Amino acid sequence: MIMRKLGRHPSHRQALMRNLATDLFAHERIRTTEVKAKELQQVAEKLITMAKKGDLHARRQVAAVIADKEVVKKLFTEIATRYTERPGGYTRVMKLGPRRGDAAPMALVELVE
Repeated sequence: MIMRKLGRHPSHRQALMRNLATDLFAHERIRTTEVKAKELQQVAEKLITMAKKGDLHARRQVAAVIADKEVVKKLFTEIATRYTERPGGYTRVMKLGPRRGDAAPMALVELVE
C-alpha cells in the first residue's frame, strides 16, 4: 500500500490516521481535508473488514490501531454487525468545498448505512 506522505514524518502520519479512524468510528462521520479523507477511507475499510471477522486475533489487530477500548468495542458490536452482508464500501467521502481561511479542499467522511 502506497500512502500519501501528507507532509509528515511516518510516526506522525501513523498517529494522525489512528486519531482520524478513532474519531470516525466514535462519531460515525468527521470533517477533514480531502487528501486526509481519502487516506482515512483506506484505513477505515480495512479495519471494518477485520472487525467483521470477529475473532480474538482481529480484535488485537484493530486494538493496535484504535487506542480507545470503547471505540474498539463499538466497532466490533455495532459497526461490524451492520455490514455483515456488505462485501465492501463501508465509507463515503463527500467533497464540501474550500475551507475558510486557507482554502484547503474539505470533505466529509461518513459510514454508509
